Amino acid sequence: MDEPKTNEQEEKTSAEQAFETPQDQALENATNTIISELSKKGYTFLKEDLLDEAEENFNKILEYEPTNNYALVGLGDVKRKQGNFHKATEYYLRCLKHHEGNNYALFGLADCYKALQQFQKAIDIWEKYLLHDESNITVLTRVADAYRKVKNFKKSREIYLKVLEKEPDNAYALIGLGHLHYDFKEYETALKYWEKMMLINQDNIDIRVLTSIGNCHRKLKTFEKGLAYFEEALKSEPNNFYALFGMADCYRGLNRHQESLDYWLRILEADSNNKVILTRAGDALRNLDRLNEAEEYYKRALNIEFDTYAVLGLALINKAKGNFLEALESLTGLLVNESKNPRLYTEIAECYIELGNKDKAQAILARYLRTGQKNARISELLEKVKGGD
Repeated sequence: MDEPKTNEQEEKTSAEQAFETPQDQALENATNTIISELSKKGYTFLKEDLLDEAEENFNKILEYEPTNNYALVGLGDVKRKQGNFHKATEYYLRCLKHHEGNNYALFGLADCYKALQQFQKAIDIWEKYLLHDESNITVLTRVADAYRKVKNFKKSREIYLKVLEKEPDNAYALIGLGHLHYDFKEYETALKYWEKMMLINQDNIDIRVLTSIGNCHRKLKTFEKGLAYFEEALKSEPNNFYALFGMADCYRGLNRHQESLDYWLRILEADSNNKVILTRAGDALRNLDRLNEAEEYYKRALNIEFDTYAVLGLALINKAKGNFLEALESLTGLLVNESKNPRLYTEIAECYIELGNKDKAQAILARYLRTGQKNARISELLEKVKGGD
């Protein structure tokens, strides 16, 4: 940040000036010169990320003038760069107490609140900043981002679009709008904004844009299209987690389980204790009928922490092996916390059918429908059980 320039220096009254001696004036001039030099050095060190040296200079200024806005903002910036956001807010607030409306202190304070995930506080401060500079695009995009974080779709979209009116190709607004619509499951609209980003930066496409577009296709179940974007991302970052995950999940959606497994295993090479990925690898192995290996991965996941899908996977292995009572025990246990999961009801019903207990199969399927939810597979299976097929 550039050295703040404010008009908030206190002016002496004419009465005070009248009693000021030449010696007083000389001392004051010398002090102002020292403060000015310390301030210039401090901000030079700050720009060069020599934070200890910058802090030392700003603290020296406070010895001469405890409420100096240059020093207080500078110390706030030092602490913000160090990641000490709580301490940084203290300096910015001290500055604003004596120099209300200081734009640099407002900007820094809002950024700290954002970093501390106190998004509403950040919004309040940025809106104060905009009272002094309503067309500041950097601040407008930050406000829009903060509104997105607090799930205020309307306000966030309104401000992003305001930025695009001023700068139609503004990257932050386009990316922000993409994330905003993605968060609200409007994947096709999100695609529109991220694809525009690709057109603008064809020679230097951000990997995050590639994976975001890939994720939209993953959500839209256009898996083949998604694969192309994740593959492109892996060309620049071969071990990028999001690209590897996207590849694996797209192959999973295409029922290409061996390729899916290959990518889950690549993730596990770097993160061997990732519970979610261990479970996904187990699913791929189970779908490949490699049941003993799948069981090993599910158990590894459960050794880290309880996981619904790992328990479900083990239950499905027991079911596949004909161990229907063991499968039922696991599946009914999951219903306690997963009472709206239709998959559990169909799996339980199929176990009962295999055990020759069609009454219990019918009862569990009817139990799901009594919740008021609808599911074609459950309705179809219930009719089949009732019909005695």
